[in-house]
Amino acid sequence: MRRGRPDPWYARPAAGGALDPLVPDPSPAGPLDVGETGAAAPHVGHPNRLRQSLRITADLGGEFFAGAQAGETFSFVSLLDRQPVVVTRHPEHVRSLFAADPDIAPSLAGESPVRPIVGLSVLTAVGQQHRRRRKLMMPSFHGEAITRYREEIVAATDRHLDRWEPGTAFPLAATTQAITLDVIMSGVFGIDHRAAPAEARLRHVVRQTLRLSVGPLAQFAELLNLDREESVGPQKWVVRRLDRATYDVIAARRAEHEPGARHDILSLLLDVRDEDGAPLTDRELRNELLTLVLAGHETTANSIAWTFERLLRTPAAYDRLRDVVRSGEDPDGYLEATITESMRVRPVVPLIGRRVRVPWRLGDVVVPPDSRLLIGVLLLHHRPDLYPDPFRFAPERFLGRKPGTHEWLPFGGGTRRCLGAALAMEELRIVVAEIARRADLVVDTAAPERPIHRNVTMIPGRGGRVRVAALRQ
Repeated sequence: MRRGRPDPWYARPAAGGALDPLVPDPSPAGPLDVGETGAAAPHVGHPNRLRQSLRITADLGGEFFAGAQAGETFSFVSLLDRQPVVVTRHPEHVRSLFAADPDIAPSLAGESPVRPIVGLSVLTAVGQQHRRRRKLMMPSFHGEAITRYREEIVAATDRHLDRWEPGTAFPLAATTQAITLDVIMSGVFGIDHRAAPAEARLRHVVRQTLRLSVGPLAQFAELLNLDREESVGPQKWVVRRLDRATYDVIAARRAEHEPGARHDILSLLLDVRDEDGAPLTDRELRNELLTLVLAGHETTANSIAWTFERLLRTPAAYDRLRDVVRSGEDPDGYLEATITESMRVRPVVPLIGRRVRVPWRLGDVVVPPDSRLLIGVLLLHHRPDLYPDPFRFAPERFLGRKPGTHEWLPFGGGTRRCLGAALAMEELRIVVAEIARRADLVVDTAAPERPIHRNVTMIPGRGGRVRVAALRQ
């Protein structure tokens, strides 16, 4: 993939000009009809599986943008599969995969690198197991639940921003992770910042786990655990500590549980019964709760950090956002447009995967059965026909326009769309607005932060580093 690679994708200059989207050329997609034929996806990258896997681990965005020079669909070799992994970026290809029967195009979440950590849960289950678990969890992320979470989001944001002082510099992701962790721990476990000892220990272990996940051994541990259901090596030690802290909280809650007395997710799940009338086991509870905590808060925290990483390097957009939130009037929806644009240019989850069980057409390409097929969310979000001048951060492109269901995928789509999408958007609206209202932020370098990859996420290389120039009440 490296031959002919341009400058880093995240540092490409904006061209200016109109932002009106076009309609991509047609590209039929779906299960192959009997008698149909097609070409193989063009192969790109290094022929050695280990070297190519290491390249993608080190610079997924650079490798994929280079690969996309071969066309809408391309393939590369990987340690993950004996046959090439296929990548696509066309919205019609996305539509075909999201609409597909999960039996013939199951999600790759079951093979996710987070599977050894969170086990079988709503995130990693497929087919009927996923449908069952999703049905159990859905009420906790809609309607009245979001209203309850809103109060904690506001309180947590105020609590952490009150600690800021003019002149201090820090990675913004540290603050946003603290805020979103407070919110998710409150929503999932009913644990607030004044937690009892067992609950406080769980908060501490979760924070430690997150710090270790960006340490020097993290990528090695991830490679060591590829395609495993149980952790090995250093990751196993981390998971054991998480387990002890989590099971202690579950045991304490079971002992004191009164049906209907509390509204956190753990308490609600303690009341759940399966088809045979049996409650969820401690293991089932542990898997679902850790999935929500580890996957549910970090993605939102990094989306907020990315939003300010982009805003502070686009002064006109930052000034307009501050004017809007400080005036208390936003008739055009500029806050929402800013968040939408940030999640377009810096999607925290840059890939979505399916394993096609039957031959699959993607335009002129046919993908063999049992292939790993990746939707390049990052590539899709930078299509110049959908998003003219795609490397330009321009919230105005979404004023009066909502992105298409198969064109903007920070939360995935179809039956696998993120359960916590509504909560994440509410957190983004509140936290982004409050930071912009209360603080004037600057950066110590005009150069954009390099994205780094951690498990399935793409995060700011320096954590969205900012300096507080001034504060307002």
